[in-house]
Amino acid sequence: MSSIISRNKEFAKVDWITLATYISLVVIGWMMIYASGYSELTESTTPFFRTNAGKQLIAIIISAFLFLLVFITDFKFWSSLSYPIYLLGLLFLVAVLFFGQKIKGSTSWFNLGGFSFQPSEFAKFGTMLAMAAYLSYFKTNLKQFKSRLIAMMLFAVPIGLILMQPDAGSAITFGSFFVLLFREGFNPVWYIIGLALLALFILALKFDPLYVIAYILAIGSTLIYSQLRKNNQQLFIVLASWGLIMASYWSKVPIMAVLGLLGTGLAFFIYQGYQQRLQRLLIILVPSILAGAAFTKVSQYTVDNFLKPHQRERINVWLRPEMCDPRGNLYHVLQSKLAISSGNFSGKGFLEGTLTKLNYVPEQSTDFIFSTIGEEQGFLGIIAIIGLFVLLMLRAIAIGERARNTFTRVYAYSFLGFILVHFFINIGMTMGLVPIMGIPLPFISYGGSSCIVFSLMTAVLLRLDSSRHFV
Repeated sequence: MSSIISRNKEFAKVDWITLATYISLVVIGWMMIYASGYSELTESTTPFFRTNAGKQLIAIIISAFLFLLVFITDFKFWSSLSYPIYLLGLLFLVAVLFFGQKIKGSTSWFNLGGFSFQPSEFAKFGTMLAMAAYLSYFKTNLKQFKSRLIAMMLFAVPIGLILMQPDAGSAITFGSFFVLLFREGFNPVWYIIGLALLALFILALKFDPLYVIAYILAIGSTLIYSQLRKNNQQLFIVLASWGLIMASYWSKVPIMAVLGLLGTGLAFFIYQGYQQRLQRLLIILVPSILAGAAFTKVSQYTVDNFLKPHQRERINVWLRPEMCDPRGNLYHVLQSKLAISSGNFSGKGFLEGTLTKLNYVPEQSTDFIFSTIGEEQGFLGIIAIIGLFVLLMLRAIAIGERARNTFTRVYAYSFLGFILVHFFINIGMTMGLVPIMGIPLPFISYGGSSCIVFSLMTAVLLRLDSSRHFV
């Protein structure tokens, strides 16, 4: 009896804002799935629970049952069984390679009586628990190389197994754990280097590599000059460097900027003379500039010569659409943008989306569900969805920061990372801002595995948070 009373008290302490946000997203998601498959519901004789809307409703009911189950379970259950759940997730990832069903070139699914289950979704939950258990262990110290290596191996192993399916999109989402590691004290320099390399990769494919090399030289030289004693000669050299870039871009002769900047730098070095401070700057920046220049050439060569055709096509759709067939992969993005823009400010109305009804947008109930929202609910609907996700992420941060134990904090930031990465990539790919990766929008996209696992993630987060009042 006392145990039941205790459970009721803990349920009363639940974060109702987070719970209401979760329920709102799930309800909106089901309505959009219903809308995207409305023609299927009205024009076919398929039983309701065999349609996407029907299957998603079953997943929502299962999710609600799991929510209740989580709240009648002692919160210590999740920390005690973190590693067994993680190992079970890895076992599923291995088993699907041998017994899974191949869909769209990837062996990523178990087919169970007409219903599919994606092990990589469950592996996300297991990895979150394992990371929380390891980082909350009193002997773990991320300042030590051994601890950092083990922490990264915990999510590197599922990444490797998922890439064997192959499912690059799902594997990329595990990179969300770097959000957690940043909160736990990872050196931000590595994040800056990673973002710089990503920027160089994008620039190398978007522009002539020689221009990118010229930009690197100009930025590097500007950094050097800004750290030295200011005078008119240095300001003139900085302006001349950027002037060379503009002139070479206008004249379509990129080598002019590269040679000009190298000559300008050499002349400045001779003019400035030997200085210890200048020497230190050059020792740091010159190798960085050379490495960045080499990376730009390697990036373009790798994309053009080593990636598989479908992978190269996705990169081209993202960064070089002029090289793509508008009736091929580019068609997805073009139709998605058209659907979103056609909604204008307030949208066409629920079940009134013409592009949605006529199935002009491929995969509109899964990867491109956001285009259905844009067409039917317009700018207001888009802002509402973005606002709900931002609110959910802010609540995850609040839960993590007020946690009374490391396990809850780590779990909350792991949850934040997965929501952030899925949110950013899915919405980005519907608008052509990131490559098409087949990553669902949590709680919104059709997919029983995704709905159930993200609901389980949310339930455990709320359960761990409510327990802080009783520890």
